[in-house]
Amino acid sequence: MNSVFSLLAGLIFGLGLIVSGMANPGKVLGFLDITRQWDPSLALVMVGAIAVGLVAFRLVKRLPKPLAASTFFLPVKTHLDKPLVLGSLLFGVGWGLSGICPGPALVLFSLGSVKGIVFFASMLAGMLLYEKRTGR
Repeated sequence: MNSVFSLLAGLIFGLGLIVSGMANPGKVLGFLDITRQWDPSLALVMVGAIAVGLVAFRLVKRLPKPLAASTFFLPVKTHLDKPLVLGSLLFGVGWGLSGICPGPALVLFSLGSVKGIVFFASMLAGMLLYEKRTGR
């Protein structure tokens, strides 16, 4: 049953990325480029996502356990460390250069986009390299 919920959530998330324009690298780059012709429309997407996330996390914390699992898997680590900061920096630079982040990369990959395939392959290579270096 968890697989069904995961698939459904992924499909809804992917559809949201397509409808909002987040799966369009040109639209994302237009939002990130504030020096030329800035496109602020994705700010509304971000505000909406933050609002939904805030409400969802508050509601989730009130439940004794998830509906389709035995326990919650919420973040517990609160301190900033060097790998987190460097990873965040690398993520931001990659997003700024390509206009693609992991969620939209999966959407573009599934649609057969060359940019999405290249980004997804690069992201996967980075994850495997990280696992190899850290032994996780």
